[in-house]
Amino acid sequence: MAPNRQQHFIVIDDSKLDCFIAEKIIKNTGKCESVISFLQAKEALEFISTNTLSSLYPIIVLVDIQMPVMNGFEFVEAFEKLPINITKNYNIYVISSSINDNDLIKVPKYSSVKQFLNKPLTSNNLSALLTKD
Repeated sequence: MAPNRQQHFIVIDDSKLDCFIAEKIIKNTGKCESVISFLQAKEALEFISTNTLSSLYPIIVLVDIQMPVMNGFEFVEAFEKLPINITKNYNIYVISSSINDNDLIKVPKYSSVKQFLNKPLTSNNLSALLTKD
């Protein structure tokens, strides 16, 4: 990642505490242009489908797997049905405390998901993501 490259972030997690922690960690990287949190995946999907955020780089989306109403996998499936001119502007990272092998096996099946990250989000795994991205 370029030294002064600023990123937009979207955090999708039904836990207010996890959203708060993620926002703090993201802001402390010094690489954050903006961070928006959603407690419901459906709301995040609506935002993404009508988003006017302008960025030279893909917007990083951190989405929890285990959520009510629309879980992380359902979000990714709906996201992948959006037009390519929208989806190409995002990099999705699934984040979960799940150690369920079925969840881990599912992640690579989605072309839009870059990686699985373990919860809780830490500055170390976020820094590794930013360096790689």
